[in-house]
Amino acid sequence: MPEFSNRDPRTPEFWDQRFEGAFTPWDRGGVPAQLSAWLQPGKPGSDPRVGPKPAAAASQGLTLGSDPDLPGFAALIPGCGTAYELQAFCEAGWDATAIDFSPAAVAAAQQNLGRWRAHVVQADFFTYPATPDLIYERAFLCAMPREMWPRVVQRWAELLPAGGLLLGYFFFDDNPKGPPFGADRQQLDALMSAHFSLEWDEPVEDSLPVFQGKERWMAWRRKKGL
Repeated sequence: MPEFSNRDPRTPEFWDQRFEGAFTPWDRGGVPAQLSAWLQPGKPGSDPRVGPKPAAAASQGLTLGSDPDLPGFAALIPGCGTAYELQAFCEAGWDATAIDFSPAAVAAAQQNLGRWRAHVVQADFFTYPATPDLIYERAFLCAMPREMWPRVVQRWAELLPAGGLLLGYFFFDDNPKGPPFGADRQQLDALMSAHFSLEWDEPVEDSLPVFQGKERWMAWRRKKGL
């Protein structure tokens, strides 16, 4: 592992140094299989749980936010890194935005994304104004020290409407050091239960080595009336 002067993952400089030093073991350079299947209904290997996508919803006369139980039109990807998943969301018809507070990460993402580069924004997740119907989680929560997790979950809950979906990959590990910082299941359930209900929880077959055997493909629905 290279030597870096900044050891505080709460700062943009920590992540700048790693992107600039090409040390990104969490970056798969593509889209995870389960997300790809979820975004492509009707194709071989696709996920049958996916709801109507934007074009289908529009053909049914639905408008943004008219049915909070649909996955909806707007997606937010916090802590996006190189943001390969952003292209997949956009090409599937979502109005997707990816954010990161690291200038180096944003530059790397914009270089990768071609026509979708304008959908990547340098911003702080805790202050960025957004109204997503879906938030995609991938190596964002585990990048944060554990003491920050209640703030992250609270912000997810603030941003998502009732019925909105928090979808993605969650890292479970008991190593006190990080990043990545792993959760245990009881801890995650306690954090999420006030605002979210679990829709599914599945093993991941195509994890990167840093996450191998320790991440789950999960979906959490924003509870109503809270």
